[in-house]
Amino acid sequence: MLNTEVVQVSAGRTQKAGVTKSGRLILWEAPPVGAAGGPSLPGATEQLQPQFVSRFLEGQSGVTIKHVSCGDLFTACLTDRGIIMTFGSGSNGCLGHGNFTDVSQPKIVEALLGYEMVQVACGASHVLAVSNEREVFAWGRGDNGRLGLGTLECHNSPQQVTIPPEHEAQGVICGIDSSMVLTVKNQILACGSNRCNKLGLDLINSAEEPSPEDQVEEATVFMCAQSAPLNQEPIVCADIGTAHSAAVTASGHCYTFGSNQHGQLGTNSCRNSRVPHLVVGLQAMKVTVVACGDAFTVAIGADGEVCTWGKGARGRLGRKDEETGVPRPVQLEETHPYLVTSVACCHGNTLLAVKPAVEESAPQ
Repeated sequence: MLNTEVVQVSAGRTQKAGVTKSGRLILWEAPPVGAAGGPSLPGATEQLQPQFVSRFLEGQSGVTIKHVSCGDLFTACLTDRGIIMTFGSGSNGCLGHGNFTDVSQPKIVEALLGYEMVQVACGASHVLAVSNEREVFAWGRGDNGRLGLGTLECHNSPQQVTIPPEHEAQGVICGIDSSMVLTVKNQILACGSNRCNKLGLDLINSAEEPSPEDQVEEATVFMCAQSAPLNQEPIVCADIGTAHSAAVTASGHCYTFGSNQHGQLGTNSCRNSRVPHLVVGLQAMKVTVVACGDAFTVAIGADGEVCTWGKGARGRLGRKDEETGVPRPVQLEETHPYLVTSVACCHGNTLLAVKPAVEESAPQ
């Protein structure tokens, strides 16, 4: 019997994917129009809620998947041997195969076969990846400088990215039009669109709004975050939403920055500020992971707590109440104590992977 416990999840605009404990890749796909549980045919009076159907991806025998990341119309996965495979839409060159051709089954990114890759992250239409030697590669759409290559050009094969010499890459995060690198020393480097200071690149030393000359609208190469306290505290986790971001410090505090149009910064107002904000409503828990959707934020606590805030339309916050500018807990329909092992947000959707907490009784 295959172990179908999902240990890691990712969400894109059109697809959702997960990796099982046994290293298989699962895709959840919307059923076709007119199918049972699918969208109703035109003219039908009752609009059925689409049900997502999971299936194991074909052609996977002999390949063990360790990690998956979804872009808008494509997917990248990492094998246990450090090989990256991509499939889906080849527009913008985001599959990294040296062309713009669509691929229906996972195909190896051959340009990276000389490297052992340890992480891959997909934005809407670009990809970043890290090797075990801390090398960073980028490909896909280049608008706003999101690839960190110093230009706005798109690339259909992996390009090595230069990061400031005193830094070593540990992880990569991709947003819709921007990118971050988390360094070995737990600092944030970022490039791409810094609209509303969603990358923390403005020069900010206090709670005062930065002057226009200290504001950065976009960066075409990776720069250190310059907005206090993001440049002072060790950052262990971060995520980029459509127009805002969030970061978690080693002490378990959560900071948000960027657009606050729907209260997604958790400030209990919708007032915009370019200054990073400590989410006070989470101080009762130690935050370990954070994820950002289009205009909402999800935080996971060390004891399995799930809190959401921001835009509430179409069930984004996982509860019936309307949008809220402060974090509120989400009750999952789990009968036993659980821990969240993975969280992913994209546009208006959130995916969580959970497992029973009883397995965690043994010392780590």
